[in-house]
Amino acid sequence: MQTEYNAAMPGRYWQRLSDGRLQCDLCPRTCKLQVGQHGACFIRANDGKQMVLIAYGRSSGFCIDPIEKKPLLHFFPGTSTLSFGTVGCNLTCRFCQNWDISKSRLFDRLFEGAAPQTIARTARQLNCTSVAFTYNDPVIFLEYAVDTARECHALGVRTVAVTAGYITPTASREFFTHMDAANVDLKAFTEHFYHRLATARLAPVLETLKYLKHETNVWFELTTLLIPGENDSPEEISAMTRWIVRELGPEIPLHFTAFYPCWKMSHKESTPIKTLHRARAIARKNGMHYVYTGNVRDRDSESTYCHNCGQILIERSSYHISSYALTENGHCQTCGAACAGIFHSRLS
Repeated sequence: MQTEYNAAMPGRYWQRLSDGRLQCDLCPRTCKLQVGQHGACFIRANDGKQMVLIAYGRSSGFCIDPIEKKPLLHFFPGTSTLSFGTVGCNLTCRFCQNWDISKSRLFDRLFEGAAPQTIARTARQLNCTSVAFTYNDPVIFLEYAVDTARECHALGVRTVAVTAGYITPTASREFFTHMDAANVDLKAFTEHFYHRLATARLAPVLETLKYLKHETNVWFELTTLLIPGENDSPEEISAMTRWIVRELGPEIPLHFTAFYPCWKMSHKESTPIKTLHRARAIARKNGMHYVYTGNVRDRDSESTYCHNCGQILIERSSYHISSYALTENGHCQTCGAACAGIFHSRLS
């Protein structure tokens, strides 16, 4: 424990309670910690004097990924991103696909040498357009992510957050100020699902999404992992996509991804592809312009089409782009309609 605190960084967003405990105000859990206790996320702790982040400058691993893998399909498509994360998570999803990292309570999973400046320089040297904070939720290592983002921006490298959006309004203002793009995991559209399978709440996530849309310039896309019998009913999909169109706009890309048995839901069946297709059809019927499927190979639903004329704009197969028909400013070459997103004139 003492070794962890020796390497810790003072954290932000906390207060001292009248009984001496420290309350973390970073996420809606508002963990109240005695001396020596960790929060639910594992990497924020009460060291006896203040709230500290025990994973600063340490990572569980790095990988160069196509940006499409985050998934982000409308943010500099065809470019590479340097992905990294720490350990722990502030949600307890029983279906977590990265459970070996996000559920880890082993501090020795982290290695040294991941200082913000090092990450930014490495991304630049490897010709990565962006750095992605991923694998576990970057909200819980906000100070580390923000410092890294500052270093990235100083070198012209963009930043991406892959997050569940479970963050307090105050902390979200700082966090997203330093992000250029985000993929937000909208896990379901019922409080029952969030409470039972993630011990969390839906309402704060919806508030984060509205904040991103109406008060920031962050480009963001949504992902929903469809779990058979849990969040895949036509009624729930319809309610969710109607809300997205009404509150966020029809141009927000939505990714329906397939679930595979893992972690504490290994008894569940994998998501049938027909379920993904049905969800995509419902979303498009409700007015969404860009709806994709993931964790399966399906050229039609991996590609981007013009919402106005139906022309294929970006043809993809398993993250590989085979054709690109957008103008320099992101318009359809056939009809001239704008395609929502942040693009570049041509693939390198």
